[in-house]
Amino acid sequence: QVQLVASGGGLVQAGGSLRLSCAASGLTFSNYNMGWFRRAPGKEREFLATISGRATLTYYADSVKGRFTISRDHATNTVYLQMNSLKPEDTAVYSCAAGPKLGRFDYDYTYWGQGTQVTVSS
Repeated sequence: QVQLVASGGGLVQAGGSLRLSCAASGLTFSNYNMGWFRRAPGKEREFLATISGRATLTYYADSVKGRFTISRDHATNTVYLQMNSLKPEDTAVYSCAAGPKLGRFDYDYTYWGQGTQVTVSS
């Protein structure tokens, strides 16, 4: 049974930082590309970043490029999203996903975590 458990969300002031974690189990971690998405209230799910199975490739949405960094640790089967220079518009539920394609779309991913809330105050 595949599980993706996201954590690390919380309340932070604008300009601050958070690091999200997503612990994966029940799959061969290095065989899967991992992605981070978010959904703000009243908006559609938004792609943020993705990293290839062997961590050789990463891609970012323009909205977070230069502020967010995706990484993964194969020793602990965990993918991270380091978020710096946070803005109020970054407030959303953040979810991780695992899939066979290194893509920007929901359908590129097979498994999804439950999400963790990030709130950025102004």
